[in-house]
Amino acid sequence: MKKFFSTVVLFVALATSLPAATSAKPNIILILSDDVGLGDVHCTGGPFKTPNLDALAAGGTRFEFSYATPLCGPTRCQLLTGRYPFRTGLINNQSHNAVAPSREIMIPTVMKKAGYATASAGKWGQIALGPGEWGFDEYLVFPGSGRYWRAQTTSYKQNGEQKDLPAGKYLPELMHDFLVDFITRHKDQPFFVYYPMSHLHGPIVRTPDSKPGADAAQLYTDNVEYMDKLVGKLMAELDRLKLREKTLVIFTGDNGTARFGVEASTVNGKRISGQKATMLEGGSREPLIVNWPGTTPAGKVNHDLTDFSDFFATVADLGGAKLPDGVKLDSHSFAPQIKGEKGTPREWFYVELNGKSYVRDARYKLTNGGELFDLSEAPFKEISVAKNAASTDAIAARKKLQEILDQHPTAARRLLDPAQKAAKKEKKAKKAARQLNR
Repeated sequence: MKKFFSTVVLFVALATSLPAATSAKPNIILILSDDVGLGDVHCTGGPFKTPNLDALAAGGTRFEFSYATPLCGPTRCQLLTGRYPFRTGLINNQSHNAVAPSREIMIPTVMKKAGYATASAGKWGQIALGPGEWGFDEYLVFPGSGRYWRAQTTSYKQNGEQKDLPAGKYLPELMHDFLVDFITRHKDQPFFVYYPMSHLHGPIVRTPDSKPGADAAQLYTDNVEYMDKLVGKLMAELDRLKLREKTLVIFTGDNGTARFGVEASTVNGKRISGQKATMLEGGSREPLIVNWPGTTPAGKVNHDLTDFSDFFATVADLGGAKLPDGVKLDSHSFAPQIKGEKGTPREWFYVELNGKSYVRDARYKLTNGGELFDLSEAPFKEISVAKNAASTDAIAARKKLQEILDQHPTAARRLLDPAQKAAKKEKKAKKAARQLNR
């Protein structure tokens, strides 16, 4: 009997202690690099040195098939709302006023209800208003894109206060300091950090580590390496604060490599199909690395399909947050895969930009223009499949993907905000009046 009770006590102790690392709400840091594609990260085939990102991948899981919208604004909106562009109306960088907090709910709102402190540090310009209006407790934002030195921007905004950017200060370092301060103050409660970095958006200028006289190619390399350095510095702070095993770190990019880097940013020595702003693999396919020590399987490569709407449900799932009622989400949680479980992988995903769209499964892609592509050689080639092709696989894929496209009506034009609508109405009225007076 004594042995029996000892065994029971041991079993109960194990049962209550083993899940503790994974059952507690994790801190979540979502790092969104800018204009970073597969060829900009070494562990996804790029030629650059990114030891800190490589270490995250080696100690965590890399998702092989993750897809964004091919341009900054729509992809960020999709990530933060969990909804495709045709639902929100934010279909290009000019339609940022299509969304408003009265019509959309973003990740920080649901996470705060689950007890999380929330912060955003970095780029915001392609979405209306600012991070504070969308639910972030604290934030640092800068105007425009690709801002690094005072010569590019004289100020930034922190928690509603306009601040001067001193000469000689590198804005990405100030963003890092802001995050470290936030994490330090909130280390005893769960936090969600959205970190939309400056790197690698153009103009590609010197970093604090660049040598005088560096040419354009070297400056691009310098920027890739400094991006990686900032990620490493943040990981070191988590270690210092003894938060590493409590923190899930997600690294990805908002769209493919921009024109500054496409020649150098090859994958295993080869150019991939397309680049930023194109509806090709190079426009949307992103590096995606997740790392949560003790929870995420180390060194694993996951081949499930994910798209940027999925971050909403995934973050909420991991944080024990309730998804909003009455909202049509496109988001599928891949939280089980982050934990090494099978989950329920997507069978397809949808990409849309400014009136163009496509649906892709593991093998084929069908555009809203009726073009079918075989992606068996992607990301390097996208093989056009003729409409009269006799392949039973291609025929079945076209039928299935067209049915999905029919349920996703691409927004054909930019939605106007109320002020623009009023101006347009006034313009029409004046035109009508002129015609009457002729």
